[in-house]
Amino acid sequence: MAVNMLNIEGLERLDPNAPVVMLNLMRFHARSRDGDGSGWEAYLRYSAITVPMIKARGGTLLWTGEAKTVALGPHAGNDWDFVALVHYPSVSAFLDMMTSQAYEREADPHRVNGCAEHVIIATSEAYSKFKTK
Repeated sequence: MAVNMLNIEGLERLDPNAPVVMLNLMRFHARSRDGDGSGWEAYLRYSAITVPMIKARGGTLLWTGEAKTVALGPHAGNDWDFVALVHYPSVSAFLDMMTSQAYEREADPHRVNGCAEHVIIATSEAYSKFKTK
């Protein structure tokens, strides 16, 4: 499940109380692994469950969009379908959600069924026009 994929060691090196924006890069299966629609449809089921979990921890979805093409850099391995920026008030809030029983039981199966690959990169703010508070 998700906990096994989390870089707990790396996340624990971050300030647990610092706000964080998670850059999500996703590549979808053509068909959901459970046979219920497309990978995209499974991801939509995942999102419907996780957005309330994010909000319950003080987080917010900042931006989502379809990944169109690599504009600069290596093309191999960078064929993403979708990108999302998610703000959490703290690294601890993100870890709390990702390691919760509710996430593992209710949300993560849809993510696994929909995503052929899902990379989440923890970022710290250097500059932003977005106001997250």
